[in-house]
Amino acid sequence: MTLDSLSVTFAALADPTRRAILARLMSSEVSVSKLAEPFAMTLPAVTKHLDVLERAGLIVRGREAQWRPCRLQAAPLKAAAGWIAEYRHIWEQRLDRLDDYLHELQKKGKQNVRKKK
Repeated sequence: MTLDSLSVTFAALADPTRRAILARLMSSEVSVSKLAEPFAMTLPAVTKHLDVLERAGLIVRGREAQWRPCRLQAAPLKAAAGWIAEYRHIWEQRLDRLDDYLHELQKKGKQNVRKKK
């Protein structure tokens, strides 16, 4: 069974440690050991997270002598954002309806206060 790339991307993004790793890679390439520093886990545990991110196409790991740089790959994130954006108009319509409903409630509340006076 093969998973579609969007499912793999969302599965990789489901973990907060992996999201934190991606956030650290936003500005530049970072070595595996530097990526592991802020996490309270072993280097092999961080490497497992990197494996998941790499399989999802979210990072690329290189090899330059003793340095093992990791670099963010934005294409899968763009695809995920595009998929989410397709639903944005639905959320906006629902929020607009909620806003209209709340304004109606406020008007009714003000009218009830005036009637009581």
